Formats: sequence, C-alpha cells, structure tokens
Amino acid sequence: MSTSPSNNQFNYPVFSISKSNEEFDLRAIIINYTKYWKWFLFSVILCVAIAFLFNKYAMPVYQIRGTIILNEEKPDITADLFSSAGLGSSKMNTQNEVWILKSFFLAEEALKDLNFNVSYYRDGIFQKTQVYGNTPVLLEVDWKHPQIVGGLFKLTVIDDTQFQLEVAEDGMSVYNPNDPFYNTTLSNMTMFERGYYFDSLIVNDFSKMTIKNAGALPGEEIYFKIIDTPSLALGMANDLSVQLVDEQSSILALSLHSGIRKRGENYLNNLMDAYLDRELAEKNRASDATILFIQNQLSGITDSLTFFENRLQQYRTDNKIFNLSEEGSRVYESLLELENERAKAEISLRYYNQLKEYLDREDFDALMAPSIADMENNLLTTLVGNLIQLQSEKTRLTASFSDQNPAIVEANLKIENTRKVLSENVNSAISNIRANIAQLTSRINGINGEINKLPATERKLVGIQRQFEINESIYVYLQEKLYEAEITKASNFPKNSILNSARSSLAPVFPKKSINLIIGLFVGLGIPFLFITIKSYFNNKVDDPRFLEKHLDIPFLGIIGKGNLDHSRVVLESPKSGVTESFRSLRSDMSYLIPDKSKIVILFTSSISGEGKTFCAINMASVYALSGKKVLLMGLDLRKPKIADDFGMENKVGISTVLSKKMDWRDAVKSSNFENLDILLSGSVPPNPAELILQDSFAKMMVEIKETYDIVVMDCPPVGLVSETKELFKYSDINIFVFRHKYSEKSNIKVVESLREKEELKKIYTVLNDFQVDHRYGYGYGYGYGYGYGKDYGYYQDDKPGTLGRLLGKKK
Repeated sequence: MSTSPSNNQFNYPVFSISKSNEEFDLRAIIINYTKYWKWFLFSVILCVAIAFLFNKYAMPVYQIRGTIILNEEKPDITADLFSSAGLGSSKMNTQNEVWILKSFFLAEEALKDLNFNVSYYRDGIFQKTQVYGNTPVLLEVDWKHPQIVGGLFKLTVIDDTQFQLEVAEDGMSVYNPNDPFYNTTLSNMTMFERGYYFDSLIVNDFSKMTIKNAGALPGEEIYFKIIDTPSLALGMANDLSVQLVDEQSSILALSLHSGIRKRGENYLNNLMDAYLDRELAEKNRASDATILFIQNQLSGITDSLTFFENRLQQYRTDNKIFNLSEEGSRVYESLLELENERAKAEISLRYYNQLKEYLDREDFDALMAPSIADMENNLLTTLVGNLIQLQSEKTRLTASFSDQNPAIVEANLKIENTRKVLSENVNSAISNIRANIAQLTSRINGINGEINKLPATERKLVGIQRQFEINESIYVYLQEKLYEAEITKASNFPKNSILNSARSSLAPVFPKKSINLIIGLFVGLGIPFLFITIKSYFNNKVDDPRFLEKHLDIPFLGIIGKGNLDHSRVVLESPKSGVTESFRSLRSDMSYLIPDKSKIVILFTSSISGEGKTFCAINMASVYALSGKKVLLMGLDLRKPKIADDFGMENKVGISTVLSKKMDWRDAVKSSNFENLDILLSGSVPPNPAELILQDSFAKMMVEIKETYDIVVMDCPPVGLVSETKELFKYSDINIFVFRHKYSEKSNIKVVESLREKEELKKIYTVLNDFQVDHRYGYGYGYGYGYGYGKDYGYYQDDKPGTLGRLLGKKK
C-alpha cells in the first residue's frame, strides 16, 4: 500500500488512495450504472418489443392534403380614390381566409352531404377498426327527433331479418335538435338491449332510427357509434390545419389526419367546395336583390300594360280611328319622349329611396346592384359596390370571430365610413332626380296644352296610346335590366379556386415506426437510468469507498472484505483468506502511522452498534498475535459486550469486575486458546459504566497493561451513542473509526469530523468494513490487497475460481 502526503493540519501520513479533490468522478458514475447492465438490457428489449408491437397493430393514420389559391379581385378604376380615406374595400387578408376555412360553420356545411354521423367498426386484434363504405348494415337516423349519441353499440346479426342490440361502451348522451350545442348525459341504456327487426323503426324518448341489412351474415358482429353534426363539425374543424405554402405565395395548404384515406379525401374536397360556394353565395347576394327588385317592378308594369293595351284596342274599334293626324303625331312623339324620360327617372327615384331606406336601417345585405338606375355617377357606383363587398367580407369574418375581434372592428369602421359618404351621395342624387322630374313634368304640361287643341276623339286616343307606350317602354327597359342582372349573376364566380383536390399520403404519418423504435430504445434506457438515479439520490448508506475518500477530511485506510464464517475469528480460522490479508495490510500500515513505538494501543469504535468494530478489534488483535506479538484484546463495551460469545466464554468476570471490586486485572485476563492472544472481557453489565471508566484505578490498570503487552486492542462502545468512549481516547495511540458497507449512514461522517475537531484527536483513521466484493464496482488492488484483482484468479483460500479459473477447470 502506497503512502501519499497529507495536507491536513496534523501532518500525519495518509494511506491507501488519498482523498480526491475532484467532485465529479465520471468513471465512478459510469461504473455505478453499468453494474446494472442486465436491468438496462431487459428494459431495452421490453420497450423496443412494445414499440414493435405498437407499430404492427396500431391503426394507421394518413395525412390528407389539398390546396387553394387565393386571388385578389382587380379593383375598379375609382377604387384608389377612396383607399386613402379608408372607404375602399379591404384587401385580401390571408389570415381571415385561414380562419374561415377552419370555422365551425364551414365544417358543418361540408358535412351536409356526407354520412359521417354514423361510424361503423369491427373487432381487431388489439382494438376496433373502422369500416367506411360497403358496410354490412346501414343506419338511418331522424335528426329532427332527440337522438342518443356517443358511446358504442354492438349489433349481432341473428338472421336476415333480426338482430340483437347491446351497449358496448358507456359515455352516451342525448342530442336535442332544439338545443343542438348542448347534449344531456344519459346513464340508463338498458332500454336498447334487446332484439329488433331490420327495416323497422326504433323509436323511444331518446332515439328514432332504422337499421337496414346491407349484406350482413348471421352471427356477424358490427359496432357503431352515432355522432351529432355539431360535435362532428367541431372535431373536424379542430383537426384541420391550414397554412401558407410559402410566405411569398397566396396558396393555402389544407391538411387533416384520417384513419381511412377515402373518408378524409371526401371531407376535405367537400370542405373546399363549401368554401367556394360560400364565397359565390356572398357575391350573388347583390344580384339576387337586384333581380327581386326588378321582378317586383315588372309585376306592376305588366298589369298596367295589359290594361292599357286592351283599352287602346277597344277605343280604336269603337271610334273607327287608328292613326293620328300629322300634327297629332308630332305632338305625341314629343310628349312620349318626355314621358319615357320621366318614367325612367321615377324608377331611379324609387331605387334611390329604397337604397336610402336600407342605408338608414343599416340593412346592407339587401343592397341592390347600382346598374338598375342607369347611373352615370361612377363615385356612387363604386361606393355601392364597395359597401356590398365590405358587408360580404364582414359576414365571412363573423363566422369565425367575435364582434370584438380587430378584423371585424376594422370592417365595421370601413362600412360606417362608406355608409356615411354613400348616404350623402344618395341624398344628393334624390334631390337631382326630383328636380329633373319636376322639369320634365313642366315640359310635359306645356305639350299637354297643345294636345288640348286637337279634336276630342284624337285627344283621347293620344292619352290612351301614351299610357300604353309608356308602360311598354318601361316594361322593355325592365326586361333588359332583368336580363342584365341574370347574366351578371350567371357570370359570377369565386375569386379563389382549388389548386389541388384532396389526396392522401401514400405512407401513414402514424405510427412513425422508426421514431417509435428509437423512442422505445431511449425509454428502455431511461427507465432503469431514472430508477438507479433516484435510488442513488435517496440512498443514505455508505456503499462506495470513494464517498469516504471525498467527504472525509481524515485519512481513509482502506476496506475490509466480507467474511465467509459464522463468527468473527476469521484471521485465526482462515489465515489465508482475503479478509485476513486486509488485516495484515492494516498491521503493516501501523509501522508507518507510529514508526517509533514498539508498544501500541489501538482503539476501535463506530457511530452506532452493528458496524463491525468488535469484528475489526478481534481480527486486528489476532493478526498481531500471528506475527508473534504479545496481544491483549480488551472488551471495553461494558453496555453490550460481544467478545465472549465469539470465543465461547462466559462474561462474568472482566473489566467491570476489576473496577467495581478492586481486584487485580491480571486475575480477570483469560487465554484465547490461541498463541500470544489474551482477552480481558468487559464483565457483567454494570449500572454505571461511564463512572467506572473515570476511576483512577482504570488509568493505573492501563499503565500496567501497556507495560505488560506489546499490542493492546480496545473494543470500545459506539462513540455516537455513549459518552465513555471519549474518555478512552487518551489511552490509545491510534483510533480507528469503523464504517460498514451498505449499513452505515452517510451522515455518520459528521460524527468522525466532530471527534477530530472537538476532541482534538490527531491519530484517527477510518476503514470500511464488510465490503461485499463485486467486480461491477471496479475496485482493484488498491483496496485491501486484492479485492477485484485477486478475485479473478482464485488468489485467496476463500475465493471462488474466476472466469479464467473456470475455463481451466480449477476448483475451489
């Protein structure tokens, strides 16, 4: 065993491996984990096997993708005039389109033509698999009636006409069509568990449905789940992901996950169609309002036209007059031209009055296209168009956002600004048209004076014919506008378009097989790693000699192995064992610790009972006796003596007897039956052991013992439990504090440090007793001559043959 210099204040030598200054010992940490390699191997195999089975039997999930391209409408030539004032239509907001596509109402619209409300399943190996299309049974639900939803039903086919129904999974609730967004929990499901006939109506307070046989065979078991549209739409909307393909583009990529490819493709295609249909419906709203206005005007004109046409024919027949005179024709044509202008002006006035009414009550959804009034005012035309477009944009936004959303607040502000400007222009247009009508009326009245000069028959014919042709002109005019409005509606199309229809990924995105196997590997490594780390963190026992080296400021001599005998006389009974060799090592150390003394007193103590101080004292005394030294082993643990039992003696006479009865200590000394080793037992347990040690007679006895024996080994009580041990330190030359492997608590090092500091002990050392040799620790030749190194080669008598020995056929 090598010697290394010490930097402690007492300047005494340190033996074995000196205390390391490094707080982080990577090799020790690695060794601490690798000794559990079997745990790691088992955990990795188990977790990777679980991951493999999960990959094999988990229901695959595919990614369904489609793309929509967003196109900005080309602005009118006057749009730039109002953009600076905040009156123009809002530019395309990509984020708004994203939220519209993810809205609940659009998802609900997309589900209308898809029969997703009933999901069908079959039993699988580990879980049920969903069936889509060509299902063996077909369930028809009347959603106008309260309907049970959620949970899972099991249908067992009895024959072609009958089936048995039962509840497979609970968690059902009742959907109420009058309150579709709040379902009521239902607990009693026994009403459904009975036999039914195919194609017959199943009706009760919570259900109204029909189940049809679509090819199910007798004995076949089918599971189904009913989901209401609001819940289904909410789930589909949450699952949908919408993102820009590129920041520089205006292409939106839509994606969702589905366990059945065709089902996911059908939904995503329907969703994109519903998005475009919604946009087109918003565009057609103004055209529909325009067509309705014209049709209302035509209905009144048609009746007037028919009435005056019949009256004109009747008058001509009755009065035998068919044509006007030259003067009458001239006057009539001038009057007819003015009447037509006034009629069109009155139609425009009715349009503006209705437009003003809509603006005053903010009924922007009913606005008509401005072309009906034959307006030449580009500003007014642009304002009406912008207001219609802004209202359409707001309607789309309200499907996804609340009224407090900044986008809707901004839209409301633009609508209000446009409404104010448009109202001012409408009021101005109404004033202008009224002035124009008044002027035309004045001119018409002047011509009427000329008509009055015509003969009565011709004058009356002019009046009837004028009414007929005015109504005919208005009728033709309105018909033209109706055709124009219908053509405008027919030519409307969404500004956005589908770039790619929904397509499923070829490979499933779940489970990710390679990633799952890697996760299984790391989890397999992590579970034992975490367990060992927690175990080590909460372990308060001394299980590593390096802990004593790092945390003790006093020298650590080394380790003493675990004996194989059922008593403490290992050195005497097994002189060739590894334990005996470790005590020989300690004996050699003594010549370095106290090189100038021929007579030595060695004291053994510990923190608590059971750490092996008596074992160490007996064997330390024995190893000196084997070397020819005259040795006395003193049992100074007067409270809990053990030496007598190890040597088969009676503990009636000993130190307590000598001190209490004033007898000669020599009379109490007993022979151990081993050469050079005498024993002075503790004697009967006294009531006052501490006071006996303090007597002068004990000090005198110790002087005499030192003169008589070469080596005195004192087996003292645990210093952490009793006080008399501190009184014995003054008689010893070397004090050895014993820790026991996997038994002593780490906090016991404070007891040793306290002895050094408070008792000012200079000659105190520590050993680790009962060390269980394990190659996984990696401790070699440095500790106790051979634990780890010699073990592999059967170096000691009590060693089992190592790996090499077994290969060579060595026996114990």
